[in-house]
Amino acid sequence: MGGAENHPQPEDRPGLAIRRYGDMCFHEVEEVVAEGYIVDNILIPRHEVLEVRRVDAPPPPACNLRRGNETPMTSPFDPSSVISEHALAIDASGIRKVFDLAAKLKDPINLSIGQPDFDVPDVLKEKAIEAIRAGKNRYTPTQGIAELIAPIKAKTMQETGWKDPGILILSGTSAGLLLALFATLNAGDEVLFLDPYFVMYKHLPKLCGAVAVGVDTYPDFRLHPERLEAAITPRTKVLILCSPNNPTGITLTAEELNAAADIAKKHRLLVIADEIYDAFSYGPHHSIAPLLPEQCILLKGYSKTYGMTGWRLGYAAGPKAIIDQMTKLQQYTFVCAPSMVQYAALETALTTHVDMSSHIAAYQKKRDKMVHGLRDHFEINEPGGAFYIFPKVPTRPGTPPHALTATEFVSKAIERNVLIIPGNVFSIRDTHFRVSYATTDGKIDAGIAVLNQLADDVTR
Repeated sequence: MGGAENHPQPEDRPGLAIRRYGDMCFHEVEEVVAEGYIVDNILIPRHEVLEVRRVDAPPPPACNLRRGNETPMTSPFDPSSVISEHALAIDASGIRKVFDLAAKLKDPINLSIGQPDFDVPDVLKEKAIEAIRAGKNRYTPTQGIAELIAPIKAKTMQETGWKDPGILILSGTSAGLLLALFATLNAGDEVLFLDPYFVMYKHLPKLCGAVAVGVDTYPDFRLHPERLEAAITPRTKVLILCSPNNPTGITLTAEELNAAADIAKKHRLLVIADEIYDAFSYGPHHSIAPLLPEQCILLKGYSKTYGMTGWRLGYAAGPKAIIDQMTKLQQYTFVCAPSMVQYAALETALTTHVDMSSHIAAYQKKRDKMVHGLRDHFEINEPGGAFYIFPKVPTRPGTPPHALTATEFVSKAIERNVLIIPGNVFSIRDTHFRVSYATTDGKIDAGIAVLNQLADDVTR
């Protein structure tokens, strides 16, 4: 970029402001030239500009117009003044807000929790304690202990048909999402995912200066290939797929995954397959990984399957060129996964002592109980996995379809001591709400009764 001569005075400026890719704030333009825009005496090429607007137009939330002729004011230090634009661009999780509310209620019917209600199996607790007592409390290699990598790699090769994937042991699959995106995205790149979506898919790309793009799946929450293809632009780089899905519980079929794989190959997209809920598949589990041996990062974890959400353990598998970069980034962020948890996980990889099938079967029964209990009052797409359903908010006959938002419905439920999550936490729409059945049968029955009564009340 080159400097501009004859710095224009404020009264001579064109009255425009620009925002570059990866930049949350607008900057006043001093001059428009053939090659682009002059800002602070620097040429900004047109291809680097995301948006142009009038200076007198109101800026977006959390964004201030910076005028080139403004000088800093002398004032006491304000900690909020140093908060980054990346941080301000991210909303606090609506799920965490409900968790905070739950802590203040007395014995709520909590159908908001995104984690199993069963405890870590005793054999894994004992193995973790053994590792601690044996002094295995120090850093491990960034990529994870070799004893755990070997069986995970063998299992991945068996399940996917991949020949020699890279493996990285993670501090949970959420860390894998962050590392995969940091390793692959540049400012202005676009990331596709299905809407409704897991909350991180919307926000993590912003930390990379990238653009998050939800692909509508309403009303059935299925993958529609024509919608997916229509969302692709020259800047699209990554597609994230989660099956079974959070928040809908929908599992993708082999046909849907084949269509997605064809689109990824056609447009040279990297696919991140988030399969954290794979054990909670109440029918056949299909993965896109075997279809994309060189274009897929596979994320799996232990948190949901073994009830160890606080232990933070997962793994990524995929092309070594990408896994190596993720490993390098982990070295400077998470360092390594918890050492004693890695050693405990060996019990799941090397023995058959940890059988979770009874828990999975119990959760399938909980799903059936919840779906059967609510379906006469709510529109529900029956989930094939995970431990969520995503009912539609009912409306009074003769009123507009969305006269009552999910946020309003959830507020009414909370007034009756039932905690659920409004759909706008997971979606651009606010028409549905997430219910978790990862709780006791008694809480499920009580929650069904309250929600059905509430549905009757709001539709009268």
